[in-house]
Amino acid sequence: MKIDELMSGIKTVGIAGHIRPDGDCVGSCMGMYLYLSKNYPDVRVDVFLESIPPELMFIKGTDKVNSEFVSDVDSYDLFIVLDCSKDRTGNAESFFDKAKKTVNIDHHVSNTGTGDVTYIVPTASSACELVFDVINQDKLDEETAKSLYTGMVTDTGVFKYNNTSPKTMEVAAKLISFGFDFGSLIDHVFYEKTYLQNQILGRALLESIRLLDGRLIVSVVTRQMMDFYGAKSNDLDGIVNQLLLTIGVDCAMFMYEIEPLVYKVSLRSNGAVNVSEIAQLFGGGGHIRAAGCSVNGTAHDVINNITQYIHKQLEENS
Repeated sequence: MKIDELMSGIKTVGIAGHIRPDGDCVGSCMGMYLYLSKNYPDVRVDVFLESIPPELMFIKGTDKVNSEFVSDVDSYDLFIVLDCSKDRTGNAESFFDKAKKTVNIDHHVSNTGTGDVTYIVPTASSACELVFDVINQDKLDEETAKSLYTGMVTDTGVFKYNNTSPKTMEVAAKLISFGFDFGSLIDHVFYEKTYLQNQILGRALLESIRLLDGRLIVSVVTRQMMDFYGAKSNDLDGIVNQLLLTIGVDCAMFMYEIEPLVYKVSLRSNGAVNVSEIAQLFGGGGHIRAAGCSVNGTAHDVINNITQYIHKQLEENS
């Protein structure tokens, strides 16, 4: 699928990604926005995303993102959903449903495809890699390349997760050929943390527990803890990855309270557990080694309910 082949007669385009946007979501949405805005200057292009994490605001065009989900366009000629299915776009879903033509581009194995045209490739490293596939690479510029590179860096863990393929590295090589400072970009979006973020990371590590003979590590951040530090959800990014780096651990579970008795759960695995399969049981999804879901209940109940499935897989795969 090539996006240029769908642009004939198009006057308005809407773009959306998933709720609580991460690097790949923002990178793919803004990469598509920058590409279409540059190459189709007479077409109106709107991006609908929830509040963008501060570390991603360096991406060109993020200041124009519509986070109010209000538009004077009743029915977009083309609406593109990236990095998720339409049901994870929050308030943007109604725009998708009303659009004259819809496209869904994603790399999550749990997405069966929503849209008139779908490009779902679970083996791809990121939605950004797929955006690179569907655009005319001869029309790329530096700002679009930076946006796409950002999403690839974040979703591959700086190219160390097993979703990194030879093709991923080839695409990355083409993107950095535009000459931007990719080293500083990686530090900024992946490694740099505020003092607050380091504090709550330390608290999460300090209060973590190990279960299942040490093969599972779990940490919980309550609403009370978040209020104490003045932390927001994006301040918790990266905690689950750090937990997984513990020697002897095969699976990590990090949870934080998004409202009373509702927890956002992030799961990571070194391959011994298919966390996407488990997340789907609780209404979530993701990849084999990285997935998430939201679960109702006390922290104790949520841990017990998910742990039983992790335990089952560890036994089956041992």
